[in-house]
Amino acid sequence: MKEKKAFIFFNCDEEKSQASMNVFYNQEIYRDLKGARKALLSKVESEQAAGRVHIAEADMAAVEQAILAGEPTDASAYIQYGSIESFTII
Repeated sequence: MKEKKAFIFFNCDEEKSQASMNVFYNQEIYRDLKGARKALLSKVESEQAAGRVHIAEADMAAVEQAILAGEPTDASAYIQYGSIESFTII
């Protein structure tokens, strides 16, 4: 049986240190479902629009691809001051 995953977007420091990822500030959990992945992308885009994270224009397609169709945590490599973490749902 394939394990179920969930994703959380975190605002964080430039080094993506665990200490800077606050689960009390970022508490929206996105299941590994098509609608939830779209909501996660929307969250990342709104954080970018608000200036809380930075994603180079050239990297936006890779971020969208990773979140919508691939492994959402891979998008973290393109997000400055933000990270997507994966958790197994039991």
